[in-house]
Amino acid sequence: MNMKKVGWNTWIQLLGMLSVLAGLVFVGLELRQSQQIAIGAQQQSRAQMSVDGAYAWLEAGIDPAIMYKTNMTELTQEEILAIRNEVNAWLYIYESDYEQYQLGLMNEEIWDSKKKGLEMLLNACVASDIYELRYQAFSSEFRAVADSLSNSCGE
Repeated sequence: MNMKKVGWNTWIQLLGMLSVLAGLVFVGLELRQSQQIAIGAQQQSRAQMSVDGAYAWLEAGIDPAIMYKTNMTELTQEEILAIRNEVNAWLYIYESDYEQYQLGLMNEEIWDSKKKGLEMLLNACVASDIYELRYQAFSSEFRAVADSLSNSCGE
């Protein structure tokens, strides 16, 4: 067996390559952590919007559960206006949620629950015209998602 002596230059090059590899692994871990922080910040922002919306209903003295009444003829004009404003605001949020989902910043399970919320909005019949008015401003992909959901308002 013929063994060759490895020079310092080779050891330094090996050490340098290992250092570069370790640096890349570290950067990858940092990027992953940054993405998780961004996802958490997005979720916190969405939660804050929901809380702010709940307080707006409370300050107006309106129960947000009226959005899910089946007999809309019992609503006051103030309640109808509140529902219409809520639907309009949440359409922006769900459109943003869809973009976050497309970018991989929202997992499938959360997006599925968001679609259920969107479906509930689309079935708030006193505000169904708002979706129709904004329809052309949505991306074709988001429109396809919304159009695939059940909507009892046109029946």
